[in-house]
Amino acid sequence: MPSILIVDDEVGIRELLSEILTDEGYDIRQAENAAAAREARNTARPDLVLLDIWMPDADGISVLKEWSANGQLNMPVIMMSGHGTIDTAVEATRIGAADYLEKPIALQKLLSAVKRAITAQASQQAPVVTPLTLAAFPRSVPLRELRKRLEQISQRARHLLLKVKGGSLAELAARSLHKPSAKWLDLAAITGPLDLTQLQSALRGTLYVAELAQLSRPQQKNLAFAIDRLERFDQHLVVATEHGVEALIDAGWEAALLHRLFEVSLSLPTLDDVRDDIPEMAAQLLVHLIEAKEVPHRRLSTAALNALRTQSWPGGYAELRAAVRSLALGTLEDEIADRDVQDLLSPAPVSHDLPLDMPLREAREAFERSYFEYHLRREGGNMTRLAETSGLERTHLYRKLKQLGISTGKRGEES
Repeated sequence: MPSILIVDDEVGIRELLSEILTDEGYDIRQAENAAAAREARNTARPDLVLLDIWMPDADGISVLKEWSANGQLNMPVIMMSGHGTIDTAVEATRIGAADYLEKPIALQKLLSAVKRAITAQASQQAPVVTPLTLAAFPRSVPLRELRKRLEQISQRARHLLLKVKGGSLAELAARSLHKPSAKWLDLAAITGPLDLTQLQSALRGTLYVAELAQLSRPQQKNLAFAIDRLERFDQHLVVATEHGVEALIDAGWEAALLHRLFEVSLSLPTLDDVRDDIPEMAAQLLVHLIEAKEVPHRRLSTAALNALRTQSWPGGYAELRAAVRSLALGTLEDEIADRDVQDLLSPAPVSHDLPLDMPLREAREAFERSYFEYHLRREGGNMTRLAETSGLERTHLYRKLKQLGISTGKRGEES
């Protein structure tokens, strides 16, 4: 039995539509406003939504945009309005609405639109859940302004360099410029020579590099090859780095390519800069992961959301997403509690009860080993931040860790 969610602030209309559609054999749920509609949608995806445009807390178009942005517009939505215009209908259709009905709604039009939408949905393959973008956080002023800046730049420039620091939002920002129907091409994942066939496959898509400093010399050549052909393939290139031009030149980059990449740049906020928005980010990430069927249905308690807000996120958006996914997979209850957050994110305290009956040199090495192991865990393996915390020059730091037998792996350059 197909399920239908009816969203309208007028109880009389909700009851009438509910009665009609129940008689037709549909399973009906009701929501009196946008907030109730969000909650109902987060609880379970209906087979169809009848969504009123004019509501007291938020208009239906905004709700439609929100569902589209956070990957929840994977069911047909029929918009309803008694004061609609052609422009409104066109906008709703552009965002992804399946149909548009004017009030008062004729019975036959209602039943035909509902049947048509549900039949069309049943004949389609399971929709792909698209990655989150900045559009999923319309209530955040800094993120909303960042989105506007990105869109403004993309209208005049084919390539953009994002200046980032630890805890960056680079991928979230880059995804916000990407057309959902086009291909996303991560140049850092291509180890061999880039050719025209690969660029052709990403026609009108987005090319992305998370950190310039991580590209090998052949990958730098791929980047130079791609940037010369952005116009030809109607593509946008978004690259990010926490390093300046001089530092990258010292690392072996060609000055001409770097100066070209740095022609248009934008400094991004870190998660620390938008700390008050972390609860909403985490909640949206959880909804997105549930929609993608990566995690079971869970909800974050208010205390858990606050615990996430007070955490430090040196790994940025990717680290927050990984934490939310781990919490949803690891908790045994339907609700994720603040204790779950603390258990996952707070490193176990390091014991400082070092034996004092050993030679000074051995005692010093034991303390240094504990010190560096603790801060290496705390900084998520990031060697740049470990060097800043310990006050050691990078070369000296690597030498010291090697002497103490501490492995750094390959994580140290990630931000």
